[in-house]
Amino acid sequence: MFAKLESYPAALLELVSGANTAAKAIPPLFPLSANVAVNPFLGQTGETLAITAARLARVAGARITPLRAHWARKLDAGEITEADLQDALVAVKRHFNAPNLQEVKAALKEDILAPKALPTVAELAAEVSGIDWPGLIEDRIGAWAASHFDQGQAFWPQDTAEGPFRAWRDFAARDLTPEIHGLTGFCGFVAATDRSHWRAIGRASEKLVVTSAAATTAFHRWLMTLGGWAQYGRYLLWQAELDGQQDNTVTELLAIRMMFDEALFDLYKDQIAERWTETIAAHQTPITPSKALVVDAVLQDAAEMAQQRKLADKLRAGKPRIAKGRPNVQAAFCIDVRSEVFRRALESQDESIETIGFAGFFGLASAHKAAGSDMSELRGPVLLNPGVTSRAAESDKADHNRRYTARAKRAWGRFKLAAVSSFAFVEAAGPLYAGKLVRDSWALGGKAAPEPAPMLDPTIDLEARVGMAKSVLTAMSLTDNFARVVLLAGHGADVTNNPHESALQCGACGGYAGDVNARLLAGLLNDPDVQLGLRKNGIEIPSDTVFLPALHHTTTDQVTLFGQDVPPGKPINGLAELKTWLAAAGNLARAERAQRLPRASGAVAVANRARDWAETRPEWGLAGCRAFVAAPRHRTEGADLGGQAFLHTYDWRRDEGFGVLELIITAPVVVASWISLQYYGSTVAPDLFGGGNKLLHNVVGGIGVLEGNNGAPRPGLPWQSVHDGRDFQHDPLRLSVIVEAPREAMSDILERHPEVRALFDNGWLHLIAMDDEGKLAWRYRGDLKWSRYDAQSDVEQVMAAE
Repeated sequence: MFAKLESYPAALLELVSGANTAAKAIPPLFPLSANVAVNPFLGQTGETLAITAARLARVAGARITPLRAHWARKLDAGEITEADLQDALVAVKRHFNAPNLQEVKAALKEDILAPKALPTVAELAAEVSGIDWPGLIEDRIGAWAASHFDQGQAFWPQDTAEGPFRAWRDFAARDLTPEIHGLTGFCGFVAATDRSHWRAIGRASEKLVVTSAAATTAFHRWLMTLGGWAQYGRYLLWQAELDGQQDNTVTELLAIRMMFDEALFDLYKDQIAERWTETIAAHQTPITPSKALVVDAVLQDAAEMAQQRKLADKLRAGKPRIAKGRPNVQAAFCIDVRSEVFRRALESQDESIETIGFAGFFGLASAHKAAGSDMSELRGPVLLNPGVTSRAAESDKADHNRRYTARAKRAWGRFKLAAVSSFAFVEAAGPLYAGKLVRDSWALGGKAAPEPAPMLDPTIDLEARVGMAKSVLTAMSLTDNFARVVLLAGHGADVTNNPHESALQCGACGGYAGDVNARLLAGLLNDPDVQLGLRKNGIEIPSDTVFLPALHHTTTDQVTLFGQDVPPGKPINGLAELKTWLAAAGNLARAERAQRLPRASGAVAVANRARDWAETRPEWGLAGCRAFVAAPRHRTEGADLGGQAFLHTYDWRRDEGFGVLELIITAPVVVASWISLQYYGSTVAPDLFGGGNKLLHNVVGGIGVLEGNNGAPRPGLPWQSVHDGRDFQHDPLRLSVIVEAPREAMSDILERHPEVRALFDNGWLHLIAMDDEGKLAWRYRGDLKWSRYDAQSDVEQVMAAE
């Protein structure tokens, strides 16, 4: 077979570049099986909030900051002060001719109108015809895409060998629905189109007079009308790029969407040509934020600076315990904000308990094969390719039995849902399910047996294992004074009837629970040969130290210990006492969380929510997250941070060359920013970036959820994950990152990583340096410049200028 090489004219190449740029402006939608948090502004991190607000107003008609009444209430309550507003004006003046303080305060009394996106041809055609063309397009693309992108939910999958555009072309050439609604000749129009999606984009652009200057935002606008389908295409591109490959799904979807508007333009040209010309002219103009959008950016910054001030007060109020020799227990938890509550509760049990915060994949990003499965689960941050492989250590017989059981379960499920047998099944067997409904309604279901212990690929030699162990312990700032029990606690969420279950799992573990990673690390560190190798590298692990893997269940605040993973003959000193401490800590944590959860009457009710199939809020996940602290534990110990801070244990004095600091800033901080900004986007722009109402959800293709029975998957978090029915449970604030480390080291790292630096330079993250006394000392101002955190010189200059 010979490859067919095509040459494109220069004008088409410019459009190709614009289409690829628009594709990168779309955030990825990860499938439900590994639904990790995604920054919805991923394609705009090179811009400031005000410019992004102007861009998304143009292409999506979305507002991305809270209503001004929200900030006015905070100013009236004293939560935001005039000093915060003045400091925010300093930050915004780096980018724009910002308003003065009086103008900002005056703007709080009135709100701007909701933005309106530039119209598509379909919207203009709908206005003149009275036919809902945008709705019809969404319906027909959704009907095709649900089958084309299906991940195993459908019984009869579509042939996807030729790619999305060609597959849709075959589908649309026989789909009479558009013609029935008035788009006559559409089937023939599609059939006559070139099979190259790039040439289809070129032809549609020529017909619609989309110039290269207008293309980027015009293409972006069309992609935004595709909702979750475009975002799923972006996910496929994301995965391909991790493997050094390319994927055209997003641009092929763009070609599909443009063909509808091309055909509609032919039909309604005489009535809409003038307005469409105005629309293209508007797309050609530079994106410039209005003064009102700059005011909104000032208010957003001011609120975040107010929260930083509150955090500083809480840290000063904390009372760290005085270390007394060797601890009995060192418990390492994921930095996830939910562990902050449990860590405080556990430390309160005894002064001999220390807790550590570390990324939940425990430094072992693994491609893992679970028991009875040949599928690889990527148990690590989605920013990284897995560094190791692992599998469940199970006998051949047990593995075969598990596979047979799984096959029988799948066959039974398909029989229940098949077209021929489904109605007969309900008639004959439906009443037998009454008992199951009762058990589910009263949360009486039992727990599944734990997975067999995972094991690393045996081909990884001892030297490599020692190196891995040393890297992880160094990154944890745990290289001496080991306790008798070092608890390695991953975390996971036990929920029922929740398509978004993986969103409550460990974001650092690819949307899976963190038990596999914790067990892998414990097995590595309990290995006598590895410990001998560590000793030669200056890390002495006492002979009575046991690394005990565990899983913190965030919905119930119970902790499962995997004592069976500990090598035989290795005693776990103080195990009974540890179990008592963990149980008491769980009770305290549940009591604290019950105060926020609707209809939670106490700690017992919190535990039962996880098993209730009708519960829409089994927990709040990471709602409320607003800070990331990388410092020794004694800087935050004793401070009640309300389950709102990611806490990463870090001691820069042990970090020779600042390699660990570089890893923290470029990996855990970025993952935390994705989480924070997903909650932010789902709160301020729920129609665009939110997951919709859980009560209306239907799973489509194993990819995402529809709000109803057709259309595009909803990205982001469901409404019930950020709102309790009366008010928001997430305050939309961008993440403040506090690091105890020299400023010069952080600046060097940002200079080497421009994509991470852009997050801080453009205000998507705030960076504050903590001094040797634990005080917030320096604020990063962008462009590798710092100012004193509590200095008034910048603010005084602003006031003098006014």
